[in-house]
Amino acid sequence: MSTNTDLLSSEMTIEKLQERANYMRGLNLVSLCCAGSGHSGGTLSMMDMLSALYLKTIKHDPKNPKWEDRDRVIWSAGHKAPALYVSLAVSGYFPEIGLAKLRALGSPFQGHPHHKDCPGVEISSGSLGQGFSVAVGVALAAKTDKKDYRVFVISSDGEQQEGSMWEAAMSAANFKLDNLIMILDRNRLQIDGWTNDVMAIEPLADKYRSFGWEVLEIDGHNMDEIVAAFDKAYDNKSGKPVVVLANTVKGKGISFMEDVAGWHGKPPNKEELAKCMVELGLTKIIDCDAFFKVADDYQVVVENRLTENLPNFSQDYWWNKNTTMKTEMDPTRKGMGRALEEYGDDERIVCIGADISGSITISMFYEKHPERMNRWFSVGVAEQNGTTVAVGLAKEGKIPVFGTYGVFSSARNLDQIRVSICYGDYNVLIVGAHGGVSVGPDGATHQELESLFQMCGLPNMNVAVPCDSHETKRMTKALLFDIVGPKYLRFAREATPIITNDATPFQYGIANIFRFRGEKENFIDAFDVKLSTEYKNENEDLTLIACGPETAEACRAAWILKKEYNLETRVVNIHTLKPLDRQAIIDSARDTGVILTCEEHQVGGLGNWVASSVLQATDQVKKAVQFDMLGVPDRFGESGKSWQLIKEFGLAAEYIAERAKKLHDRK
Repeated sequence: MSTNTDLLSSEMTIEKLQERANYMRGLNLVSLCCAGSGHSGGTLSMMDMLSALYLKTIKHDPKNPKWEDRDRVIWSAGHKAPALYVSLAVSGYFPEIGLAKLRALGSPFQGHPHHKDCPGVEISSGSLGQGFSVAVGVALAAKTDKKDYRVFVISSDGEQQEGSMWEAAMSAANFKLDNLIMILDRNRLQIDGWTNDVMAIEPLADKYRSFGWEVLEIDGHNMDEIVAAFDKAYDNKSGKPVVVLANTVKGKGISFMEDVAGWHGKPPNKEELAKCMVELGLTKIIDCDAFFKVADDYQVVVENRLTENLPNFSQDYWWNKNTTMKTEMDPTRKGMGRALEEYGDDERIVCIGADISGSITISMFYEKHPERMNRWFSVGVAEQNGTTVAVGLAKEGKIPVFGTYGVFSSARNLDQIRVSICYGDYNVLIVGAHGGVSVGPDGATHQELESLFQMCGLPNMNVAVPCDSHETKRMTKALLFDIVGPKYLRFAREATPIITNDATPFQYGIANIFRFRGEKENFIDAFDVKLSTEYKNENEDLTLIACGPETAEACRAAWILKKEYNLETRVVNIHTLKPLDRQAIIDSARDTGVILTCEEHQVGGLGNWVASSVLQATDQVKKAVQFDMLGVPDRFGESGKSWQLIKEFGLAAEYIAERAKKLHDRK
């Protein structure tokens, strides 16, 4: 497979660019198939423009990615990363076969681009609406330094729903940045459906003109129009920035993907890929099997490394690897959706979507109940607006539920939560979905590891982190009807072990104590569970305090500790972090003298609260306590399969058991 460095030429013909675009679509699809995740629709719609941009228009040097006088391409729409990597590969930055490692653990091709990992990537992006402003800054730097390079921005129509986009548009015109060119992929679809149905953004051309921009509107699949527009934009000296408004078809080139919203964030499987290659005429040109082999071989290397690093015990205790201790897996997010479906008839409840409604399951509120559509509001990709719209609804007596990825519902809108919700003390439920590293291949930009710091630090805020989908449903009900005020619900995306049921005691604000009683056919039956207020000290050897899905890992660690070392473990499930069940923590410190906190979060989100509880109650504890925290060690996440990341970040029960044993031995 050639790196095609000979194609970096201003002599590229229209026909050759069209051929390259078709080839790039094939590379894009095979890499997505290898990854088993990623975005097909919006990457395919961009390929004609990317062929022209990278192979004809811009000045760049694959052998010297940091060449000072290169043109800069800023990918504000970071979810289109597979298309970025394909563009770099065909330009000669790295061998094309490497694309088989898309979204794999340790690969430079993360789910959303990271400039420290991959040559040719200008910025780390993924949170929509930020790259545009970065590009404004880069263009300003060029003007300041009297450099003549151009700054291109890759954007999407759904991204225009972010308010920050219009701040950037305003500033670019204000600073007369005629060296700035936005390529806007107007494919008219986003995750939740047609863009103008989700949140109307038209008339885009008139809006950009009113902001002081030159607008070039083209057919984004007509290579003659693309090249002409890029040339005109490149030579622009008008004192105005330029937007190339490209009308495209989402999923372009593949009949069963075109204009289908469901292909936004979905990869083809091998059977679908074969059909794609036939439609593209690439069956004899791209060796898909060679890509699959590279991908499979790489995963073997990754799995072997993770297995070698995992602490060893007398047997394999991994989930469902034994004839006993079997467990059912279910995504915690579904618990929230089931609660909204079951209890959504209450006329006070209104739900606000932010474009990933199906993924976080908030759409279950209305999917089987069309009569509720008058209480469903989509704000599109606009988290700050959605948060404060919820405040207005709460002010008038509604119970609003606003949800999106945890990284966007706890950080991007933090000031809105702080001032409008918490300071105002309004009854708003903020949903932080897909928390932790186990969200997997999307990578660092979408892995929420900080929200407990942010949310627990806000006055008036209630913070809940349920352990499984069943507890998530019960917690959602409690937050809807029992708790009046600001509230934040954090849960995971991928399937995690079910460790509670209807018989499990549950009370908001009161921790549960799990005690391992011996191996059973089903994992859930191996534990007794009591409210902390009803639990009697059994003089256990140590305590594991956990929240969220890490509670299941702590329970599995208790099994390991008993089987391997005959140690009795108290597992405390802190499903409500604020208000915190401090007495359960103090009792555990006094009774066992050993505490290890476990969280799928930056270390300290849970651990700091537990530590302060113990230190502030020395009069009750009356003994030295061996204490440690286990979590993500002050770093960002990365792409990988969800369970690989649990091992990679040392969050698995094997690591918990190893650390707990060392703590116990110090006692």
